[in-house]
Amino acid sequence: MSDLPKGFLKNPINLAAFGFGSGCFPKAPGTAGTLAALLLYVPLQYLPFYYYLGFIVFTFVLGIWLCDKASRALGVHDHGGIVWDEFVGYWITMIAAPEGLLWMVLGFVLFRIFDIWKPQPIAYLDKHVHGGLGIMLDDVLAGVYALLILQGVSQFI
Repeated sequence: MSDLPKGFLKNPINLAAFGFGSGCFPKAPGTAGTLAALLLYVPLQYLPFYYYLGFIVFTFVLGIWLCDKASRALGVHDHGGIVWDEFVGYWITMIAAPEGLLWMVLGFVLFRIFDIWKPQPIAYLDKHVHGGLGIMLDDVLAGVYALLILQGVSQFI
């Protein structure tokens, strides 16, 4: 992304908020960030259930801080390159998901649909909650919506 200040990604906070560089894709950085989250999910899926939930809570709280710091450094609320929220939203989608590439891809598609579409109350929160919490919250809810659909589909297959 050419709009980033020189050396911005040398700061580990900014690098993490930008999904370790995945948020720097010039087109669809949120989709690129979610793809990076999918790749990181491959080993995460083998965590015991409660460890996985703990990981989600930890990355959510960390994400509030990371996203707030990066957005303040840029002077832009929810810069498109900040994709840590996509990481956590996708990982929420995948809570207790069946194993396999099909489920990872279906979770990816469902999460992206809800993250882009932003049905209520996601759209409301996206516009009215600011700071790191606001950046994280809409993707968390998109992840919850996608999780519910993914779990519903898995019960019928």
